Amino acid sequence: MSEWYQCTVKYEKTMEDGALKKVSEPYLIDALSFTEAEKRTIEELSHYISGIFEVSDIKKARYVELFESTDDAADRYFKAKISIITLDEKSGKEKRVSQALLVQAADLRDAVKRLDAGLKGTMMDYQITSLAETPIMDVFHHPLGATAGSGKVEETAEE
Repeated sequence: MSEWYQCTVKYEKTMEDGALKKVSEPYLIDALSFTEAEKRTIEELSHYISGIFEVSDIKKARYVELFESTDDAADRYFKAKISIITLDEKSGKEKRVSQALLVQAADLRDAVKRLDAGLKGTMMDYQITSLAETPIMDVFHHPLGATAGSGKVEETAEE
């Protein structure tokens, strides 16, 4: 089973006015290890970045699930923290377990809609405790296929 790694890449980016600016951009990579995450980051980004770049940081990303979208307007990634509410049968008390999810959406309202749509078929009670935009630029799945923790959110016709 693979895991998600957040890899930060540093390089000189050509801005719209033609000036060069040093930037650091995080990417989410589906890999089996830190070494594979670095290798795959270099492979994936060598197609998009011309010139010299370096993977300056790699850390594990603890996302339980990803809700991605095929909508072109959904170009940002939001980190959602939810509390799953369960009932302890022995003591009769509520128990809350926190989980982090990543949602691809156009804006904050769209992220809430997509998160609710993604969790619609589950039998668990949950509460959204936080939702914030991340600086993640893109997500790269393992070439052998998507992992079990990755889901597509179908587009809704609500306007």
